[in-house]
Amino acid sequence: MMHLGRTDRCRGVPCGRPCDTAYSTSGIRRGQPRGLPLQCVTSVSNSYGVTMMPTTAIDIAPLPQATFGKTGEHVPLLGLGTAPGGFGLADADAIPLFERAIDLGVTYIDTAPGYERAQSQLTQIVPHCRGELFLVSKAHTAHYQEALDIVEKNLDALGTDHLDLMYVHSLGHLDVEQVLAKDGALAGLREAQRRGWTRYIGITAHHAPWKSAKVLREVEIDACMFALSFADCHIYNFEEKVLPLARAQNAAIAAMKVYGGAVNMEYETPRPSELTNSGFGDHERALRYALGLPGVSLAVVGVYNEEELVQNIEWVRRYTPLDAGEQQALLAQGREIARQWGPHYGSVE
Repeated sequence: MMHLGRTDRCRGVPCGRPCDTAYSTSGIRRGQPRGLPLQCVTSVSNSYGVTMMPTTAIDIAPLPQATFGKTGEHVPLLGLGTAPGGFGLADADAIPLFERAIDLGVTYIDTAPGYERAQSQLTQIVPHCRGELFLVSKAHTAHYQEALDIVEKNLDALGTDHLDLMYVHSLGHLDVEQVLAKDGALAGLREAQRRGWTRYIGITAHHAPWKSAKVLREVEIDACMFALSFADCHIYNFEEKVLPLARAQNAAIAAMKVYGGAVNMEYETPRPSELTNSGFGDHERALRYALGLPGVSLAVVGVYNEEELVQNIEWVRRYTPLDAGEQQALLAQGREIARQWGPHYGSVE
């Protein structure tokens, strides 16, 4: 029995099984998902010891992609958030799960120093497939030198010489004037960019959309990531307050918290999403809402197991935008859910 581990993947070397096409990681341009020759996979064991059927043709087909704003990069419609793995999974479970995501084409990898074990988990993977990944991290600071130091520490922690994108993390919790100052975090990230430590820079935010709007009015950034769900649009409304400003400068847009995030933002143990907790079961429609927002290139989703991973992959494979009737009905449901949630990420203003 062959288990899908790093040493068992076709690397252009004989694997002892008949194979029409040797697979090599060399020559893959950034953002292009890899595939696995079907002939070389006899069975797969997931991180919980369950043996599944062999990889199917749909598993190895490239994921749908979109252009990531002004960066010009091609990214899959689904990105992997690593907070659930870092907070809630043992390394023995998280590492195979992250590897499986990459094998299935989820090559946009989102992490942060604050995600507990996530970066130490990723360092077991990143050096072996760096050229295949669009690697994203964050700096939760408003200050120049701290931002620069955090980027450098990220490089060491992840085992790489550069990041593809570095965000100022959770802008709503920071002093936006300081972030924008000459000795602020964005200036620090620009210096990191100048040094070649990160290719692109940007901001993320869950709440206080006015701060993100201020940044986008005053400076050019490469990318941004916001909490975008059909319920949160009735609370924070990044959709109308911020996204038009991002599109105006062709900043790349990633959606996060498309299922409302973890209940109380607690990721230490696997648990249902806020949407599930509110009695809403159609997560595919929630994902379609986020991906259909003008300018959004991908949704970053965290998962605790392979079942959740594969389900999200299936949804992006068959993604179609909501029609007008579906959109109207979903937003009406979102209004009711928003009344339950209130400003659950933090203040609106």
